[in-house]
Amino acid sequence: MAIRALSFGAMAQAYERFRPGYPAELLDLVLAYAGRPVRTALEIGAGTGKATRLFAGRGVAVTATEPDEAMLAELRKHVPAGVRTERAAFEVLPLGERYGLVYAAASLHWTNPVGRWPRMAALLAPGGVFASFGSPVRLADPELAQAVQQARLPFLDTDEIASPDGTPPEQAMQWPGTELQQSEWFTDVRQAEIERPLTMTAHAYMGHLSTVSAYLILSAADREQVFHRIREVLPATVGLNADLTVHLARRRPEK
Repeated sequence: MAIRALSFGAMAQAYERFRPGYPAELLDLVLAYAGRPVRTALEIGAGTGKATRLFAGRGVAVTATEPDEAMLAELRKHVPAGVRTERAAFEVLPLGERYGLVYAAASLHWTNPVGRWPRMAALLAPGGVFASFGSPVRLADPELAQAVQQARLPFLDTDEIASPDGTPPEQAMQWPGTELQQSEWFTDVRQAEIERPLTMTAHAYMGHLSTVSAYLILSAADREQVFHRIREVLPATVGLNADLTVHLARRRPEK
């Protein structure tokens, strides 16, 4: 997992170009859940800043943290001037400052599970909100998805990441909600879905795949072959299901 977590920097510009952004509905959901003004936020694994821009655009003072130097450099090209940026992994962030919101956009699964929730709680003011959101980007056409799976199979069984705690996909509450429900540090755990249908050209979809860690850790030769095989079965445009799963929780008051 550590290798995959730090594989994105080489494709930072493609990540910015081809990864989908986040809808305003997500921000509205998080702020409504908070139930009070959110003035400060810490983002974990900010990537190129797609979520950073969403929250900063609503007046939240965001501190965006990212361990990969190339990703952080790309982020700094695109975020508003008032965003504070720091090159750091979640596990080494200083714990002196507390925030009204801590959030992770498609990045929480890269953090170390050991001590994750006490550290998260230490970064939040009592009553503060934790939010995690993300989604695999899947082909909407089942037949096309099957054709791509067959094209990929000699190189990869799947290009997705399994649930970090083994939660089966049919279970109502998914990770990290499952862990948050068991944590002594958090309460009022909720899970919500936001529809995000997308249409991409085949070129853009291949660009998106070029930013997916399962492909990034392949050898250059294997990656070239698998991308060639996938591109051959794609039509000119593809429909995608990129619905967001959002998990929200509230920091318990300190005893």
